[in-house]
Amino acid sequence: MFKPTVGPIIGHTTTNHARIFLRGESNKDARAFAGIRYRRLGDEHWSKGIFAELEKARDMSAVLVLNDLAADTVHEYQAGWFSPTKPVPAADTLQELPLQWPPQLHRLRTRSSQTTQPRAYLVGSCRYLRLTAGIAAEPHLGDRMFATISRVAEQADPPVSAMLMTGDQIYVDDLNFIAPDRELKDILLKYRVAFSQPNIAKLMSALPTYMILDDHEIEDNWPANRNKSDDFLYANAINAYELYQASHGPAHELCAEGQVDKKLDKYWYQFTDGDIEWFVTDSRTRRNLAASDRRILDIEQEQALCTWLINSSARVKFVVTSVMFYPDSKRQGEDAWKGFPEQRLRLLETIRTHAIKNVFIVSGDVHGSLISRLTHSEDPGFEVHTIVSSPLCNSKLLPYATASTFILDQPLARTAVGDYRHELTSYVISQDNFAHLVVDAEHIHVRYHDRDGALLQAVSILLR
Repeated sequence: MFKPTVGPIIGHTTTNHARIFLRGESNKDARAFAGIRYRRLGDEHWSKGIFAELEKARDMSAVLVLNDLAADTVHEYQAGWFSPTKPVPAADTLQELPLQWPPQLHRLRTRSSQTTQPRAYLVGSCRYLRLTAGIAAEPHLGDRMFATISRVAEQADPPVSAMLMTGDQIYVDDLNFIAPDRELKDILLKYRVAFSQPNIAKLMSALPTYMILDDHEIEDNWPANRNKSDDFLYANAINAYELYQASHGPAHELCAEGQVDKKLDKYWYQFTDGDIEWFVTDSRTRRNLAASDRRILDIEQEQALCTWLINSSARVKFVVTSVMFYPDSKRQGEDAWKGFPEQRLRLLETIRTHAIKNVFIVSGDVHGSLISRLTHSEDPGFEVHTIVSSPLCNSKLLPYATASTFILDQPLARTAVGDYRHELTSYVISQDNFAHLVVDAEHIHVRYHDRDGALLQAVSILLR
């Protein structure tokens, strides 16, 4: 067997289940298969191999599902791919082959089944890795942060449950003004190079990673500047996104046999970790820009989000939106939630009128990190916080956000029953960084680190 050309990448993970992405290679017309085997750390015997055939239509990638794992347990696994030297009559006969597994051992930890145990997460967005003709320019700059994130994850107590990558994991349009990528083969190559850099590869092979796209997975400020010629670009960019980011996440259902159903009809999704729940929105591909009914989330998604907010019994609710929910930027135009004020107000009124506690909006995009608190002038019970983490690696061509970037001297929204008012509860970090969130019985502790791991800022938010 050969080691994966991309991956393994651990995706959605529960107390007894993990999804793992890997890519092999095409070998002329020969069939190729991906394989994984696993065992509890310390055990001698491996599980039977789990296999999936690799298809050129999926860029020779597959997602394999490990089921019946033990909760809150470290498992080790081996992953690779191969082309059989003889015809294989059926996939289940692959377990009988005398395979030589790649020697590298990877580890994954399943979620804890203890509902109230403290949880930890890592959050980041906007990882710029400039590629020219398929070659990364100064790749150490775009990959360095992930070595630091791995060190923080390895030393974290409580253990980190997951890494949330909230948008712009790649930049399809990094050289749009010179030579924009539009062909599927070029966009796929961008993903292969970006996700196979050594530090991010090590991190994603050991820590469950949840992803959602933003505009640069397609093109800047998508779809505001869309034209007819962009249909080709969009189809290719979304194809690549589905293969490399959505494929190993919870948006995919499971088939009866326990493997991932390849059909996908939406990109937004939910997942649960003890008494904490996450709703990861697609705030990019379901937009309606018509003046009569501007929406950043489509009707189905807004209804699902509101239903979840109202009915969920989770003690803490995280809502991920790749673009800023608030505060509004002075220079961002209509791309973020600022451009969709009616829908934003509907969500806020849902939270306020149903007295929903401990709602936190997690986002990125603005190339600056901050925490902000939103209150209501006539409703002392209302409180929502936003936690922003961006960028993991900035382009030298783009500025960092500062406090002066945002509109902070006026209410976010005015209504007949009162004003929504916000204030910064942190300073704005204007350098490459990531966030480390710890949720305990009484607080959410947010710690921002720079690319060397130094603590930039620490803020604790009291739960209600």
